[in-house]
Amino acid sequence: MILRVDCRRSACCRLFFVVSLIALLSAVDAVESIGASAGAAPRSPNIVVILADDMGWGDLSVHGNKNIRTPRIDELARAGVRFDRFFVCPVCAPTRAEFLTGRYYPRTGVHGVSTGAERMDTDEKTLAQYLKEAGYATGMFGKWHNGTQFPYHPNARGFDEYYGFCSGHWGNYFDPVLEHNNRLVRGKGYITDDLTTHAMEFIEQHKQEPFFCYVAYNTPHSPFQVPERFYERFRNKPLRSVHRDPRREDVAVTRAALAMCENVDWNVGRLLDRLEQLSLSDNTIVVFFSDNGPNSWRYNGGMKGRKGSVDEGGVRVPCFVRWPGHLAAGRNVRSIAGALDLLPTLLDLAGVDYQPARPLDGISLRPVMTSETAELPDRTIVSYFGRRVSVRNQRFRLGPKGQLFDMRNDPGQRIDVRTKFPKEAAVLDAARKSWRSDVLAELPKEDRRPFPIGGAERTWLPARDGVPHGAVHRSGRAPNCSYFTGWKRKDDRLTWHVDVLEPGEYEVVLFYTCRPKNVGVRIVTKLGQASLAATVDKPHDPPLRGMEHDRAYRGSESYVKTFKPWSMGRVKLKKGAGELTLRAVDIPGEEAIEVRWVELIRK
Repeated sequence: MILRVDCRRSACCRLFFVVSLIALLSAVDAVESIGASAGAAPRSPNIVVILADDMGWGDLSVHGNKNIRTPRIDELARAGVRFDRFFVCPVCAPTRAEFLTGRYYPRTGVHGVSTGAERMDTDEKTLAQYLKEAGYATGMFGKWHNGTQFPYHPNARGFDEYYGFCSGHWGNYFDPVLEHNNRLVRGKGYITDDLTTHAMEFIEQHKQEPFFCYVAYNTPHSPFQVPERFYERFRNKPLRSVHRDPRREDVAVTRAALAMCENVDWNVGRLLDRLEQLSLSDNTIVVFFSDNGPNSWRYNGGMKGRKGSVDEGGVRVPCFVRWPGHLAAGRNVRSIAGALDLLPTLLDLAGVDYQPARPLDGISLRPVMTSETAELPDRTIVSYFGRRVSVRNQRFRLGPKGQLFDMRNDPGQRIDVRTKFPKEAAVLDAARKSWRSDVLAELPKEDRRPFPIGGAERTWLPARDGVPHGAVHRSGRAPNCSYFTGWKRKDDRLTWHVDVLEPGEYEVVLFYTCRPKNVGVRIVTKLGQASLAATVDKPHDPPLRGMEHDRAYRGSESYVKTFKPWSMGRVKLKKGAGELTLRAVDIPGEEAIEVRWVELIRK
């Protein structure tokens, strides 16, 4: 039947017809929209992980520090899930390995923080790799600290985008030399601000798809440098919250570190604001934590120990997780947890179905975060560094010398209660023994892993990874950001233990300095039967930098220079391991050159 409506005679009739037609079309659209929504799978949540460097549990106003104001991080604590007892490793690289793999760091090949000990074995699978396989865009911004050369590099461990530095620490935080996807670039401004800007750009570029954004700040790690607008408030500020033994506190370091923490807080706020501006907050899991205890003696809630210690103060850090509408705001989880748990937890929250490449030591915390259960079953978490082992369960901590501390009644670890609780001590003794025989058995007594060449177009061999011989020495006590200097004799040499993965022709580039009176020095590079000789014909004598920005004594980090690239030419390298050696066969002046990096470019 065909219905014919003749509305020519009445304007009212025509209006009624138009309104009815619009209503009918709107209803159809609504039904189609409902059907489409019902059939469409919900978008996976975005994940933003923010990791501070050397920020202690007590470096936040939400934890009672009256010296500092950290409103944006405090806001995360109140708007999300707050972990009351969250444990990481005593130092940087191990924590990063545990977070990325969900496994105790001795299992991953990591056993230190420099000269190759920070490298995470290439057969370990990272959180970024799991998420990339699940369709996530992946980006990392900041301090990697788990290997420099491919396949250790972040671009080879699941991150499509990388901007930052791969070393353990850096010597200057203003306009620093960084790298972008394995190429050196010059950073812009203060490093923490710059890393945040790049992270926000990544978020905006990938706002239409699920993304994993890992922002690994390198502050408040020394050197203690911070922009004036953050430092001014602390310049002469009396401290209201102090270390439990005030005589050990360096007030100048505390003021600088707290100013750096306030800068971190400001940058966390920038990230949160950008998520809000892009309407991404409700579908983004935000995690904030730190990699170890504070890097100086300062307020830390009365806990024993600081960075480098396996005591509570060295390994207990803040951890907050926010996901509006999915995780209860203000929930305080008292069950012990740690960096080991973040990989399985985030994959669980994101609904990623995965099979671990190797057995995990961490567990998913989702049940206790979503109120499915009030607390986790009692468990043990082990802290290890420098042959010291400490074991923590929900109530007790077993110290490295066998002391037992009742953390419920003695959170400052002042009283050994081993004789009072012999059964509990025996249980933790057994756990420590089992951990040693299981986990430490996977750590080789000697690290013989060479530094790979040819895993990517460009391979960087920093001075950190080399060995000086003769009078040559590092520019700073800590190898991480050092360069080789003091090269004065023909018998001196520099070596790198390497493995050529891809044979072929390589351009050899040295990043050097050379005083005008030393021009003419002749350098020979040799690897196996392959050798290359060239003469330095141009001076490059830049000044040292970094001290002009220091707010307190910097410790072991080297000051920096602007090193100039010098191409020695090309050489053919065969596949296999050997010693890459640099020698000066002719030194017409007082010394040879200073060396920061050797770059090998595969042709």
